[in-house]
Amino acid sequence: MTDSASLQALAELIKKRNPIDAAISEIIGYPAHSRHIAEFVAAEIFDIRLHPSTNHKGSDGYFTSGNLEGKSVNIKFKSKDDGLLDIGRQSPPDFYLVFTGKRAPAESSRGTTQPWEIASVFLFNYAELVSDLKNRGVKIGNATSICRRYWNDAKIYPSPTNPNIPLSPSQTRALQLFNS
Repeated sequence: MTDSASLQALAELIKKRNPIDAAISEIIGYPAHSRHIAEFVAAEIFDIRLHPSTNHKGSDGYFTSGNLEGKSVNIKFKSKDDGLLDIGRQSPPDFYLVFTGKRAPAESSRGTTQPWEIASVFLFNYAELVSDLKNRGVKIGNATSICRRYWNDAKIYPSPTNPNIPLSPSQTRALQLFNS
């Protein structure tokens, strides 16, 4: 069992991946986890000052310019746009900035790949979203099901419908760098 070809192949791929992760970590200043990469990208593109610690309650940082200057933001990365969002209730942020991969149903990922890419970006006003969800009787927490109407209203990339944070051409180009 310990001589399995699959295990050996996996070990070789991880050996190739580790130097790439180390190079990413050098750029972002944190381990090359999806959420840390997303936080770095968000800070660069959206002018967000990240908290010095990655375990700050409720938010990852603050917008430092534009319409949302001074507002707190929790940055989320989802490898697929499945309509689910983890919504915390302690120390809530003013906004959720959500990067997603391509749209896909909320089902098992077994047998699929989920590349790190940005196909869409959404900006949710926390207070408005939670108020609307509570009024509809939706349970708030991990994997909260958000109906598509809310996602459509919150979209800021690639086809913006949310006027709270209009993207400049350079921001759009920067997001396109991460779209396969």
